[in-house]
This record gives sequence, C-alpha cells and structure tokens, in this order.
Amino acid sequence: MHANLKDKVIFITGGSRGIGREIALHCARDGAKIVIAAKTTTPHPALEGTIYSVAEEIEKAGGKALPLAVDVREEQMVADAIAKTVDTFGGIDILINNASAINLANTLDIPMKRFDLIFSVNARATFMCSKLCVPYLKKAANPHILTLSPPLSMNSKWFKNHLAYTMSKYGMSMCTLGMAEEFRSMGIAVNSLWPKTLIATAAISVNFPKQLYEASRKPSIVADAAYAILTSNSREVTGNFFIDEAVLRDQGIKDFSHYALHPGVELFPDLYVESCS
Repeated sequence: MHANLKDKVIFITGGSRGIGREIALHCARDGAKIVIAAKTTTPHPALEGTIYSVAEEIEKAGGKALPLAVDVREEQMVADAIAKTVDTFGGIDILINNASAINLANTLDIPMKRFDLIFSVNARATFMCSKLCVPYLKKAANPHILTLSPPLSMNSKWFKNHLAYTMSKYGMSMCTLGMAEEFRSMGIAVNSLWPKTLIATAAISVNFPKQLYEASRKPSIVADAAYAILTSNSREVTGNFFIDEAVLRDQGIKDFSHYALHPGVELFPDLYVESCS
C-alpha cells in the first residue's frame, strides 16, 4: 500500500536534530502534521537544532508543526503533550520513539546516575509514550509505532563492552516485540528500525572519533526507510526489526552511494550490526 502521509498526525520524540529531524522533514513533504516533542528549546553549544528551528523547517517543507518542550522521562509532560496534540490536530496516527541517550561505558565505569538516565530515556520512555498514545492510535486508519532500536540478539559480544547501554536499547526493542503482538488485534503496527552503518549525527560527531564520523551515512537513509515503513499497511507490517538498507533494497533501490557522507570511504557498521558487506 503506497499511501502518503498527508494530514497524518505524527508524534516524534527527540526530533530536534539528527535522525528524528530528518524523518520529520521527509514526512512534512507529504503535508503531515508533526509534533516535535523534545527537550531542546535553546541552541546547545555543541549540537545544532531546537524544537522551534525544526518546526520552522517542517512548515517550509509543506507540513504543519507543533513544537512541544518535553522531557520524555516525565510522565506528566508526555501526557500533556499528547493531550495538546489531540487538541490541536484531532488525533494521533503515528508515534516515532526516536529519543535516545547514549553512554558506552562499561559496568565498572558507568555512574548509576547515567545508568538511570539511559534507562529512563530509552526503555522507559519508549514504553510510556507507546502506552499513552495507544488509546488514540487505535482510532487511526493506519496506525504505526516506529522505534529507533536494534535487532535483538542474545550474543554476549553486544553486551560485554557497554552492558547498560545495550540493556537500555534492547529494552526499546523488547517493547516492539511485545507490543506488536499485544496490539495486533487493534491493527496497530509496531516495528523497530536501525541503521546498517553509523549515521552522521551530532551524537556521533561528539561521542565518536572523527574517522568513524567520516565513515558514516547521512540520516536521510534512515528517514527514507522510515517513510517506507510508515506508509505500509499497519495490519500487515508489524513486529519487524528493520535495517534501513534492507528496507530500501526491498523498495528496489540498488545504489546507496549518495547516502554516504564521503562516497568511496569504507563504511563503518553501526552497533548491533554484524558488518557492512
């Protein structure tokens, strides 16, 4: 089913920059109504983008925007943002659980305060935002929950170097696994999407060595894959752990060179992906 997203109401967490922003702009080109529920209201010294700058870009791209300052750890803030969304746009068709916190410290080095942060932003917020959106999603014509989280694998190599982070990201993926079945009878699709390669976002440029950033792809590949999932039939496409490149290959795309930040540079696989070959 190749619908488009005109007038669809899309609630995106953490969309003030990076992949969330890119997905928002792709959907905006169809004329979607997009809620940017994120924390950044004033420019960050190292990371560009605020909820207001992205809202402006959404409007320019042809969509309608509702920027809402939301800390996804705070239940009341999320509930209020969802209420404001329904009040403004009349419902919710799509939830994108994009907000994420990264910390790759090992077990002995991670402070419990950081552990609590990544768990509350990753696993808990994905669970909570999904839970609070479902009453509205079940009324929508083609409802989707899409979570930016990796395929589940119980191989210890994904856990040994950054156990806390893996547990928090797998917590997001377990929401996909469980909710896809739990909400199947309501016709709500629940899927995860993860990049095959590192993606050139501010988080990568700040947290990783420069050569890894240079071996990344642009966020547009994830946005193009997300769009393909969100325009699919929610009753047929659910419970999947999609990888961006594989989604686009299924769409008939063969050449991915234009997605590379530096075409010709060997790409670096993302965490939780075996290899780029």
